[in-house]
Amino acid sequence: MAFEGLSEKLNNVFRKLKGHGTLTENDVREAMREVKLALLEADVSYKVVKDFVGKVTERAVGSDVLASLTPAQQVIKIVNEELISLMGNDNAKIKFPSKPPCIIMMCGLQGSGKTTHAAKLAKYFKEQDRRPLLVACDVYRPAAINQLQVVGDKAGVKVFEMGQINPVTIAKESIKHAKDHGNDVVIIDTAGRLHIDEELMDELKNIKAEVGPDEIMLVVDSMTGQDAVNVAKAFDDALGIDSVLMSKLDSDTRGGAALSVLAVTGKPIKFVGTGEKLDDFEPFHPERMSSRILGMGDMLTLIERAESTIEEKTAKKLAERLKENTFDMNDLLDQMKQVRKMGSLKQIIGMLPGVSEKIKDVDIDDHQLYRIEAIITSMTPEEREKPSIINPSRKKRIAAGSGNTVADVNRLLKQFEEMQKMMKKVGIYGKNGRGKRGRMKLPGMR
Repeated sequence: MAFEGLSEKLNNVFRKLKGHGTLTENDVREAMREVKLALLEADVSYKVVKDFVGKVTERAVGSDVLASLTPAQQVIKIVNEELISLMGNDNAKIKFPSKPPCIIMMCGLQGSGKTTHAAKLAKYFKEQDRRPLLVACDVYRPAAINQLQVVGDKAGVKVFEMGQINPVTIAKESIKHAKDHGNDVVIIDTAGRLHIDEELMDELKNIKAEVGPDEIMLVVDSMTGQDAVNVAKAFDDALGIDSVLMSKLDSDTRGGAALSVLAVTGKPIKFVGTGEKLDDFEPFHPERMSSRILGMGDMLTLIERAESTIEEKTAKKLAERLKENTFDMNDLLDQMKQVRKMGSLKQIIGMLPGVSEKIKDVDIDDHQLYRIEAIITSMTPEEREKPSIINPSRKKRIAAGSGNTVADVNRLLKQFEEMQKMMKKVGIYGKNGRGKRGRMKLPGMR
């Protein structure tokens, strides 16, 4: 997960601070030295780290903090505020022109995920009731046009292409097409290179001059660390970018680039890619990211994901089943499919306040969900409705049919039994205020 290493180290620093009833200036300065090392190990720019630690230290050694009843909490509060400031105090958004279409020019090096994230961005706008159009201007990379068509089809967005002709002509004609067909957002997927060169920049400048984009968005790979920041600065110096889209943020446990981009380039991160699926994409919120880094969770993003992925009809059905105490394996299967849409289990659980530190050593296997699904779909309709009828011979058949072991089937049946007990207790608690809250391991946790 993004910032996993940094989050762990910062939490260790704060744990030591909380161990002191009162703090001295030396305590704070020693803690800041550890914060400095943690940020450098997370691949944050040295200059950015130096400025950040300087600001935090200056505020943290003030008399108001050291004389406070909870000085450690005050220091954490200051670190949180400075992290938010470092990444941008507000959630930067796309500015739409008064007269459509809004033209967004995507650029970046090869391998940054530019084409896939162009489709992710298009899908994001489509879900906001806009009519995006993807434009294939990468005419050099083999199968680049086809790749855009494939991901565009998955996103349910039309792709405008004219084959391997001059990209400037394609961009110009796509704007005419968008105006004629009512597309209010045009996303141009430009060519990338293995490195920044004059030929690449000249082409991008020509497209910019021809279509006058409202937003030039640079896609950078967060896994490249400070190289991502250097790439952003080079593109900005040559082309004048407006924002950054950071891809593969789920894969980078350091995440230093996300903390350095704004400070080095002055350009905000507006979106982040958090996985391989088209839905693994979200606007960048500095305050939420800071909360994740400091192990405080991110309930707002979790709620937004749930609202956008969990179907209202399914939720109502589940509520009724819980009320009637008739929850069965079919309902469990439905719920697992809904959860999968929200992202990986570890990612989802990590957004819960105070949980990220506790799950760092827990084996949370997303493939376990697929194994459980295979077990449930290998059951007969009667067995799904009444798991209690599953005897040893049925278990052997289900295990063989799902490619699992009898032990796996037994584990699921036991977890499901615990779940039913928990739901009964929750039901009792809700009706008369008595009873205990149940506790059950989530599928995929051991």
